[in-house]
Amino acid sequence: MQKLTSAGGAAPAPIQNKGPEGGPPVPVVTGLAESKDVPIYLNGLGNVQGFNSVTIRSRIDGQLEKVAFDEGQEVKAGQLLAQIDPRPFQAALDQASARRKQNEALLANAKRDLVRDLALLAEKAGTAQKADTQQALVEQLEATLKSDDAAIEAASVQLGYASIHSPISGRAGIRLVDAGNVVRAQDTNGLVVVTQMQPVSVVFTLPEQQLQTIRTEFEKGTLQVVAVGRDNSTRLAEGTLSVIDNQIDPTTGTIRLKATFANEDLKLWPGQFINVRLRVAVRAGATVVPSQVVQQGPSGAFAFVVTPEGVAELRPLQVARIEDGLALIDSGLQAGDRVVVDGQYRLQPGSKVRTGDGAKVPVSAQTRAAEVGRTKGQP
Repeated sequence: MQKLTSAGGAAPAPIQNKGPEGGPPVPVVTGLAESKDVPIYLNGLGNVQGFNSVTIRSRIDGQLEKVAFDEGQEVKAGQLLAQIDPRPFQAALDQASARRKQNEALLANAKRDLVRDLALLAEKAGTAQKADTQQALVEQLEATLKSDDAAIEAASVQLGYASIHSPISGRAGIRLVDAGNVVRAQDTNGLVVVTQMQPVSVVFTLPEQQLQTIRTEFEKGTLQVVAVGRDNSTRLAEGTLSVIDNQIDPTTGTIRLKATFANEDLKLWPGQFINVRLRVAVRAGATVVPSQVVQQGPSGAFAFVVTPEGVAELRPLQVARIEDGLALIDSGLQAGDRVVVDGQYRLQPGSKVRTGDGAKVPVSAQTRAAEVGRTKGQP
């Protein structure tokens, strides 16, 4: 954004070196100032991030038996990604199950002995001590069975960890471990990173001075966010503002914001740096002209206006901002004023002018033509 003002609204000092009276008219290209609704944007630099990103790691130690995905493949939540050799964990589960069956048999036998001891005690043929000891043994074996159940559950969980599934839907990255290697739960790199790219998030920063404006407009409703390429002209995607961070960075004086984009055409890629434009308002009925209409003089911004008599008149301007090839005028021009788009450098206040075909070209088309001309003129 550019903020251009003229000091106290005074016109720049007129050029004293006027051409001879009756000289030939100066050829210029003109256009009409227009009245239109102009969106007001705040510009920042953003970084694309996956909506969700998960590093897939093994939760057990073992040999990686199979990799069940292709690099760059779109995977679904719950899809098998890798298989660790399950045989040691299956053996541990079988062992825990067998131990439980053994303890079940011991419990059944202890319960039968308890019934007999209680019957003998009732007939005064047995002792209370023996019956109490047998009752304790039954309770001990019942607790052992509960411990066996827990051991079976733990072994079953470990066996389940041998099959590694994706917790989210997204795109698999580059494989970090090949089949045949031994993986461990302590490994930090993991097997692969799965990133959700539809939708995708963009985190960007804006000056803290803009925070109150952003909060006020955010509370009113949804704010549009436009992602623009690093050339500052290629429109990549449109999204909405989703989060305003809960604190300002004291080292930079900026506030972090997050926007969400559907990213259906995958033009936004995690890690990519982009320019971000946050629309905070729309100025209705604003006066706009092509940016090249605005000139700078000793006293500030000005423009040449062609009078109905075909004479160049110098007008001081108050310019709110210049963006997308358009200058938003606060004062100095009105819709319908004929302004000089090209050829100002040959003009003096009071010069007779001869207008070119640009007089019939709308402001937006003039702007695009001027931008193309400047591009073609670059080396």
